[in-house]
Parts: sequence; C-alpha cells; structure tokens
Amino acid sequence: MHLAEETRVVPLRMTGVAGALQKAEQWLGSIVATAAALLVLAEIVVLFAGVSSRYLLQKPIIWTDELAGILFLWLAMLGAVLAFQRAEHMRMTAVIGMLKPKARAFLDVLAITAPLAFLILVLHPAYEFASDEIFVTTPALDISNVWRAAALPVGLGLMTLFAVLRLVSVGDWKLTGGTVALVLGIGGVLYLLSPVLIPLGNINLLIFFVGLVAMMVLAAVPIAFAFGLATFAYIALTTTTPATVVVGRMDEGMSHLILLSVPLFVFLGLLIEMTGMARAMVSFLASLLGHIRGGLQYVLVAAMYLVSGISGAKAADMAAVAPVLFPEMIKRGAKPGDLVALLSATGAQTETIPPSLVLITIGSVTGVSIAALFTGGLLPALVLAVMLCAVVWRRYRNDDLSHVKRATASEIGWALLIALPAIALPFVIRAAVVGGVATATEVSTIGIIYSALAGLLVYRRFDWGRLYPMLVETASLSGAILLIIGAATGMAWALTQSGFSSSLATMMTGLPGGALTFLAVSIVAFIILGSVLEGIPAIVLFGPLLFPIAKQVGVHEVHYAMVVILAMGIGLFAPPFGVGYYAACAISRIHPDEGIKPMLGYILALLIGTIVIAIVPWFSIGLL
Repeated sequence: MHLAEETRVVPLRMTGVAGALQKAEQWLGSIVATAAALLVLAEIVVLFAGVSSRYLLQKPIIWTDELAGILFLWLAMLGAVLAFQRAEHMRMTAVIGMLKPKARAFLDVLAITAPLAFLILVLHPAYEFASDEIFVTTPALDISNVWRAAALPVGLGLMTLFAVLRLVSVGDWKLTGGTVALVLGIGGVLYLLSPVLIPLGNINLLIFFVGLVAMMVLAAVPIAFAFGLATFAYIALTTTTPATVVVGRMDEGMSHLILLSVPLFVFLGLLIEMTGMARAMVSFLASLLGHIRGGLQYVLVAAMYLVSGISGAKAADMAAVAPVLFPEMIKRGAKPGDLVALLSATGAQTETIPPSLVLITIGSVTGVSIAALFTGGLLPALVLAVMLCAVVWRRYRNDDLSHVKRATASEIGWALLIALPAIALPFVIRAAVVGGVATATEVSTIGIIYSALAGLLVYRRFDWGRLYPMLVETASLSGAILLIIGAATGMAWALTQSGFSSSLATMMTGLPGGALTFLAVSIVAFIILGSVLEGIPAIVLFGPLLFPIAKQVGVHEVHYAMVVILAMGIGLFAPPFGVGYYAACAISRIHPDEGIKPMLGYILALLIGTIVIAIVPWFSIGLL
C-alpha cells in the first residue's frame, strides 16, 4: 500500500461489450501481477546467488548485477502497470476528500484521463528510445540492451491499455467526456500559446512546474504522472529538446542499481510481519516497560525504532506494530486519537533509520555514501524518540496502573530469548552495509533469507498462502515509488538544464546568517514539500539541486540529509495534508478527525528535535 488513503473509481458491473472489456482488464491484470511477482522472486534469487558466490564461495559470478539490472527495469515498469491497474499510484487525496461526491467523481476520472494523456504522448518516444538500444551490447551477458530498454514501451503501452479499459468501465460517458474535454482543452491552449511561452524563459518553470504541477497534484492526479506530464509539456512546448529525452531521464532515474533495494526491503517488511518477528520484538519490549505509566506508548516508540531497522517502508512498519499494541493500549484507557497521533509521529521520527527508502533514494540521486547515511541516521531518530517520550510522559504521568501486573524476571528473559533472532536482524543489516560486507541491495536479500529461515525454524510461522499476495504487493508499491523517481528525475534534469539550479545556488548562498539560515529555510521548505509531494519525489526533485549548495555553505552532506529527511517526515505525517497521517489512520482503523488535536503536541516535539539536530551536527556525523 502507499502512504495515502486511496480514493479509487469503483467500476460498475457491466454486461455486453463493456462487461467483456472489464473481464479482459481483470484477466490481463492477473497476468501482469504473476509476471511482476516472479520478477521480485527472480531478483531475490539472482542477488543472493551473487553475494553468496562472492563471499561464501570466493568465486564471483560476474553477470549477476547486469542481469539484476535488466530484470529490475522490467520489475519497475510492470510494477507501475500493476499499481495503475489497482489504482495504487500515489495521489494527494486530502483536498478532494472535502468535496461533494459529484466533484470527487469527476476528479477521480480525471486521475485516469490525465495519466492517459501522458502515456499517449511518451509511447512513441519510448519506442524510439528502445529501438536505439538495439545496437548497444551489454558487457557481461553480451546481449543487446534492447532486452532491458524494451521494458519502457511495453510498460507504458500496458498502462495505456489499462487506462482506456478503466475509462470504459467508469460507465458514465458524460463524466468521461468531460474529463477528456478538459485535458484536451488545457493541452490545446498550451499548444496554441507555445509561440508566446518560448520567449518567457525561466518564467515557464513557474507555469509548468509550479502552476501545472500544483493544479494536478491538488486535483489528485497521481504524482508520477503529474510530474511526467508537466515535464513533457515544458520540453515539447518551450524548448527544442527531443521528446525522447523525457524517456531517457526516466530510464536513468529508475535504473540505479542501489534502487533495487527498494522492492527487496518492501518485501522484507512484509515478511517480518508474516513470520511473527515484529510481534516477538514488541512482546519483549512490552514485558520490559509495560508496567510503567505510559509504558506501552514508550514500547510503541521503541518498537518503531527497531522495526524500522529491518523494513524500509513506513506503511509496513506501522502495519507490523500497531495491531499488536493498540488493543491492549485501548484496554488501559488510551484514547484512539492519541494512539494514531503517536503512531504517525513515530513514522516521522524513524525516517532516518536505515534501511529507510528515503536514505537509499538520497544516496542514489546525490551520490552520498549509503554506508555513511546508514550510520548517520541512528542518533537523529534517537533524539526525536526522546522528544516524543517527553510528550508521552507529560500526557500519561498520572495513569492508574494498579491493575497491571509487572512481568517477572523470568518472563522478561523468556521474551528476550524469543525476540533475540528478530532483534539481531537490524544490527546484522547495518553491520553488513557499514562494514562493507554487502551493499544495501545485497544485504536486503540476506535479510529476506534470514527472516524466512527464522519464520520457518524459530517462530514456526510461515504462511505459504500469503507469499504470492506479498510478492504482488511488493511489485505494486515498488512500481509506484520507482515511477515517481523516474518522473521526478526528468523534472530535476529540466530544472538543471534551464539554469534554475545555478540561480537557486546564488540565492541560497547569499542568504544572511550562513549555514544556519540555509538549514532553517530548508526545514520550512521540506516540511511543505513533504506535505504536498511526499518524501521520495521531494528528495529526487530537490536533492540534486540543494546538496551541492549545502556543501558550498559548509554543511556536511550527511548532516544536511538528516535535517531534510526529518523535516520532510514532519510534513509527510502531519495533518491535514500529510498522507502518512492518513496511512496511520487507515492501518489503525481510527477516523482522522480524532488524531488531529493530539497530533499537535507530537508535531511540536518533532520540530524541536529537528531544530536541535540542525544546530548540533554531531548527532548526524558524530558516529562517522
């Protein structure tokens, strides 16, 4: 699942031609899901074979990384197709949730029509891009690179087909016709204005990348397609750059091998929940702290810290911890609103804990060492944990726990023994990456094998029936994330080519107050960006622009990474726009309105903690 409470168009049951098309969509969707699930499985096998042959057998297989890269682009594109078919691409639905049903329905159909426009526009450039790769030969496997590049036109073509089928299945031709007319109308107006737009220079950046993107994002058009459509329109209407560049930049953004760890860590997060490893960690912490005032709230903070050290996906972390703790917390008198607020706050607090997908993305787009980011992320999250615990202490200091039985030393020891294999995993992951034993991508496969063996042999919980749905969910979420990274990479390239990055550098370096002012502006900017764009697109879009400026003003790159990630996390998990907050509500089955007031105290604590980390660089770089 993605970090948004999804509003999707529910197709009507139809008969005749429309009914046949609806069945065709479901049939084709099941084929894509099976192919995507097999690709996730293949990646795990190929990468584990590579790391095993290199470190255990001392005989490296030279073609594993190359094969993994080819399969990865296919996984990214088929995962994006699957996310499109399941309506799971990331959207900001906070605004349309406040509209009347008729307006909401119109915007839901627009969320299909606008992506369809982008897909039609880039389909031929994608074919041309793939055709050019026929003459390129891969170094290790010695095969044509078209085997990899063909994933782009095939994936985009399948999404086009699904978009058409979805529009047909809406069943309301007036609604569909209205959205098609709106998209064609806006496109036609921009096309006619092209001679006027070209002389405007960088003012076009405001028109396309602020105005057009904001309009689409607030209208709940999936973020990846909003970025892609704005970038294509900017390049096609205001520059002489060929359209294939958009596809090339998407390919570049999605092809970093380090990003292969995204689906693997997503799958690992689902695996630790299925095997009972997360439950074992939570049970141990509850036996240790459950008898003190606010004890289970402290357990929630600590459990999210530990579980985030295994899975890189926040939704998976929250889904693993909340169902275990919430029933007992409510029995003890905790208010549901406070619980969902604390869960959301811990999501923001743990964004810097490795193997966070945001850390991996920063390493990919900025070139900052993954090992340094993994080391630097531990203390900032601990600082924020202390701040959250201070709020918990204040709110629960007068609780009556006379009815709560304290666990004995033997019970705590037994719980520790059971939890030990689970608690060891995050330390194994960090030690392997920081120690140079394996890359972030390779260590995810080690974690998967470790967790599978722990589930089978130690916890005796391994539901084979859940394996296929988990692989499909991994592919869908990964495809949604990677398509955003590809689209945001294209937009970031356009911003750089326009000269915006040099103008931004001049402005930011000229701010009075030096590094501290730069950090303060960055905190405010990323809180806003986290609310509107979510974390990964904000990082991909502005990371390559701002990290060189940070270095110029004397801010260490790892320190800056921690500050912007935490600021982005506050925006991502803060109501009313932060989609992470709505994910926490969906997982907890608690209405969003209940958590908004209790959330204010936790947001203040997170903000104070982030300011402390910005002022004291040692928390970010002291362990490097």
